[in-house]
Amino acid sequence: MTTQGFTVSHAAGASFERGLRSFFEYRDLGIARATGGQVVAHVTRAAAGHAFSSQPHRHDTQFQLVYVLRGWIEFDYEGQGVVRLEAGSCVYQPPGIRHRELGHSADVEMLEVVMPADFGTEVVDAVEAAQAGADRPDPQA
Repeated sequence: MTTQGFTVSHAAGASFERGLRSFFEYRDLGIARATGGQVVAHVTRAAAGHAFSSQPHRHDTQFQLVYVLRGWIEFDYEGQGVVRLEAGSCVYQPPGIRHRELGHSADVEMLEVVMPADFGTEVVDAVEAAQAGADRPDPQA
């Protein structure tokens, strides 16, 4: 079993850095280090002056939770459609769910908790997966 340690992170003096998406800044909360890479937690906020763009994608996770602290953000989720999250909203994104951000407020700030800490992200063609056989010609035609 991985040894876990204590950590505390305070907002005062905290730094935000660029990360996975150029239009967001991320504040690492030290959870990955404390859990030996089992879990990552960060506060994400909109990066001023950076253009928003989003491609449909999925994450290789075991667990992913997003809690909106301030502002709003909208996603299109596979099998769910458009979901608008506002301050106080929480979403659990099941492993591998396809999704795409549609937009966010200039003041959006979110807490995100993900397992494992080093999860992968894969760009996909669309939020909704193609139905089995949809790309194959109809043998009856």
